[in-house]
Amino acid sequence: MGTAKDAIVVVDMLNGFLKPGFPLYCGDEARAIIPNIISLITSKPDAARVFVCDSHAKDDPEFRMFPPHCVEGTEQSRVISELEGFAGRIVRKRTLDAFFKTELSGILDSIGPQRVYVVGVCTDICVLYTVAGLRVRGFEVIVPKNCVASFDKDSHEWALRHFADVLGAKVE
Repeated sequence: MGTAKDAIVVVDMLNGFLKPGFPLYCGDEARAIIPNIISLITSKPDAARVFVCDSHAKDDPEFRMFPPHCVEGTEQSRVISELEGFAGRIVRKRTLDAFFKTELSGILDSIGPQRVYVVGVCTDICVLYTVAGLRVRGFEVIVPKNCVASFDKDSHEWALRHFADVLGAKVE
C-alpha cells in the first residue's frame, strides 16, 4: 500500500456536464463549484488525485434514460479546461458506479489513503454511487458540500443528508 494521507476523487467534472449547450449541462450552480475544487486540490498538494470520468459507448443503454452524453473520445468526455492541469489518474467509467468494471478499487488500494474527499457532479447520481462504493469498502469519506452540485437542488440536499445519515460520510 502507498502512504498518501488523503485522496481526492473528482467525479465527472467534464465538458458534457459543465459547458453550456451540452444536453446534460448542470448549470451555473455546478460551474460555481470549480474554484472550490481548485482550492481544495491546491490546499492538499500531497493528496493523490483520481478523476472519475463518464466515457460512454455510442449505443450505451444509459441513453434510454438520459440523452447521449460524454461519448468516449468526444469533447464532452474531456475534463474541463479549468481542472485539466490537476488531473491525476483518470478512471473511465461507463455507468453511474465508479467501481463497476473499472480499476478504481485497485488504484485506491495501492494508494492506501486514510481519507477520501469526493467532489464533482451530480451529487445525487454519480457522486452518490461513488460515496456509497467508498463507504462499503471501508474508506473514511469527506464530501465538502461547496464542491458538489446537481441539476436539482432538492435532490442535491437529499443526497448530502444521505451521505451523512445513511452512509456515514462526513459532509462539511
